[in-house]
Amino acid sequence: MIKCIIVEDETLAQEVIRNHLAHFEQFELVGICRNAREAAETLKQQDVDLMFLDIRMPGMSGLHFLRSLTDPPLVVLTTAYAEYALESYDFNVIDYLLKPISLERFSRAVTRLLNGRLFPLTSKEPAAGSDHIFIRSNSKFFRVNFSEILYVEGMKDYLKVHTPEYTLITHQTMNELEKTLPPRQFIRVHRSYLVAVGHIRSIYGNSIELGKTTIPIGINYKESVMNLIGRRP
Repeated sequence: MIKCIIVEDETLAQEVIRNHLAHFEQFELVGICRNAREAAETLKQQDVDLMFLDIRMPGMSGLHFLRSLTDPPLVVLTTAYAEYALESYDFNVIDYLLKPISLERFSRAVTRLLNGRLFPLTSKEPAAGSDHIFIRSNSKFFRVNFSEILYVEGMKDYLKVHTPEYTLITHQTMNELEKTLPPRQFIRVHRSYLVAVGHIRSIYGNSIELGKTTIPIGINYKESVMNLIGRRP
């Protein structure tokens, strides 16, 4: 589920967004905030993926609040004032919705977001024809082709996604990421390691060689690894 909050001081506008969200089962509304202070507290207490943020609010404006965040979630700006559109481009927001927000316009915004694969799919299979995922790291979303990934390394609540050119660190579980990757191209070889089948150079003993990197094979994963090459452990 995609956890989201509404940051909006007008009750009617809150209800409009809430009702629109109810049309999409992928979203879970975890909070409604009337100002930036309440939103800041909610972000501390909740793991929020998406924020519907009003620009004009009592006290701190939405844009000032967004500027104050060091690691903001994805943001859809909402406002009744079109003149803020240009300023919104200074922020990496998903969309800019003018009030009153119709269901049709709202649907286009969230459908584009969902089709962008910014979040794990509920299915174990990636979208048909997809060859990439977006991985969040350091407040940005990086497009990573499946073919680029060498292996994924788990470390407590974070993952390291290794490619030949760079490494991304993302706040996600191994099980969540595993569900978004095509199962024929990736195999879990250890509680803390997921490797790309196409990059395996050799398998020997309880180890897998990926270029210059050696990955251990966990005892609970040995059978699936050996089945990969048509041999019993």
